[in-house]
Amino acid sequence: MQPFTVVIFQSDSRLSQCLVASLCNSFHSVHEVRSLDELQTSIARHRAAVAIVDMEIASLTDVEHLSHTFPEVCIVCTHRLADEAMWAAALRAGAADICPSCDTRGILRAALRSAAQARSVAA
Repeated sequence: MQPFTVVIFQSDSRLSQCLVASLCNSFHSVHEVRSLDELQTSIARHRAAVAIVDMEIASLTDVEHLSHTFPEVCIVCTHRLADEAMWAAALRAGAADICPSCDTRGILRAALRSAAQARSVAA
C-alpha cells in the first residue's frame, strides 16, 4: 500500500462510494468531501497527494486555484461528458488528467499514476 492520501469531491454519492472502495486498496487513506472549502481543508489537513475533483461541481477556475494553492497535489478531474477540449482545458488549469465520471478504472489508473509521479519527484 502506498503511503498517500486521496481526497474525493464528487457530486454523485454512488460514484464517490465506488471510488472510495476502489482506492482504499491502493492508498493509505481516502477521504470524501462535500464542498470546495472542505476539499481545501482536507487536502491541507491530510497532506493529500491526489485530489479527485468533479468538474460538474468545481470550475476550471477552482481547479486552477487548487493547483496554485497545492502545487504538490495531483488533481484528477472527472466529468460525465469529458472530451478532448475539456481535457486540454483541465490540463491548462493544472490538472494531471480528466476522466469520464463513469470510468472508475480510468480514475483509479490516473490516481495511481499521479501518486507514482509524486513519489518519483519526492525521491
